[in-house]
Amino acid sequence: MSSMSACPACIAGPKADDVEAYSHKPNVHLSVPTIHCAACIGTVERALMAMPEVSYARVNLSLKRVAIEAHGGTVDALVKTLDAAGFEAHPLDATVLGDVENKEERSLLIRLSVAGFAMMNVMLLSVAIWSGADGATRELFHLISAAISLPAVLYAGQPFFRSAQRALVRGTMNMDVPISLAILLASAMSLYETLNGGRHAYFDAALSLTFFLLVGRYLDQRTRSAARSAAKELSALEVRTAQKLVNGKVVETSVDDLVIGDLMLIPTGVRVPVDGQLMTARARTDRSFLTGETASVELAQGAQVQAGEINLGAPFQITATAVGEDTTLRRLSTLVETAETSRNRYTNLADRAARIYAPAVHLLAFVAFAVWYWISGDLRLSINIAVAVLIITCPCALGLAVPAVATAAIGKLYAKGFLVKNGTALERIAEVDRVVFDKTGTLTLPKTSVSLNKLSAHETPYVLALAQASSHPLSRAIARALRDVTPVELQNVQEIPGAGVQG
Repeated sequence: MSSMSACPACIAGPKADDVEAYSHKPNVHLSVPTIHCAACIGTVERALMAMPEVSYARVNLSLKRVAIEAHGGTVDALVKTLDAAGFEAHPLDATVLGDVENKEERSLLIRLSVAGFAMMNVMLLSVAIWSGADGATRELFHLISAAISLPAVLYAGQPFFRSAQRALVRGTMNMDVPISLAILLASAMSLYETLNGGRHAYFDAALSLTFFLLVGRYLDQRTRSAARSAAKELSALEVRTAQKLVNGKVVETSVDDLVIGDLMLIPTGVRVPVDGQLMTARARTDRSFLTGETASVELAQGAQVQAGEINLGAPFQITATAVGEDTTLRRLSTLVETAETSRNRYTNLADRAARIYAPAVHLLAFVAFAVWYWISGDLRLSINIAVAVLIITCPCALGLAVPAVATAAIGKLYAKGFLVKNGTALERIAEVDRVVFDKTGTLTLPKTSVSLNKLSAHETPYVLALAQASSHPLSRAIARALRDVTPVELQNVQEIPGAGVQG
């Protein structure tokens, strides 16, 4: 399940098919670090698919990348297309992507700090006005509040202003539109009232809205940073170098340079770099990443070995049968990434609410303005009341509650061993009434426990010394059980595949 996508500022984009054909082979990968919701996904994919040379485009929100199958054209043309659609893009570079994500989080934190500092100072000035300050004193405090709040609002509110602008340019409506209107109109009317000697100003309200909404946006960003991607985890299992045997000698070779038929040596404790056929008489590996079973697998000569398996026994040799994109690990990573980007009929609570909430808020504010203008004929009073309606109905509670609750829930689930990687998972789980487990590995912990009650105090130091010399799951379990025992020193320790350890 992918990282949380609780974006209260954006409505869900159009749905695509739940299952994409796996026949596509993307040849271009671009990092799109500024996407953060389903609407962004739809815009990026539509912009790319509109290009005649692009036959496939799929966004992975958790990795913030887009995979493209393009025939002809250049990467620069793809980047320019996305730039015209309002999204920064560059050829995928994991280091740069991480830096951009860190910059975005740091930028939100700085804006949050500015809004909080300005809000506290303006609130202090507002207390004096609420307490009865009048005349020149009130006007002076209003002017000081304006000098503090206007630059702070224009700087701290940029994430909402940019999102609202993108939505309006596309002819759509999202929650950032009423948020931005409330902040800007409150500031503008407050400045007008201040310059014309008015009694009421809303500088404190504009800053409070900005501060609390930035809290929600920052929590959402932190949730994304904390969540991990299964596709990225599988990619981390890939080995970059291999020990290739050439005329009986070991040569350190890049995995990208391996070809089918190459003979390789797999040392103890090392991951298998490519798919291959076992040439040694016996071998023992850990293939839990593929099957979910923590028990080691005993292999005989001629057996198939997949990339990503770990050699738990003596060194063995394999002959490469699949390399590059054709290895089991790479194909599995592709399937998982495709599953992460698949669409479903669910959208986030905030996304669903935005479809009704945003137009309803604007309609309510307009009705309030029209009714009061019809009653009083005072344009200034009517605008003030419309602004007050926008401030009161501004969705700051929803913008703060959704990411805050999601962050807390995901943190607790992660502490219990559950990894949430989709923004709608927490909502969908409320509808679950049956759970089907596909294999025993799903129900077992990745640790083995042993009972050593029959060992005497004289035997335990020797057993621990032997167990520490092996990476077998049972040996590791014995070592954990005897962690308070001081082992003896052994010599000539040997691990015999399938038979145990001696020394």
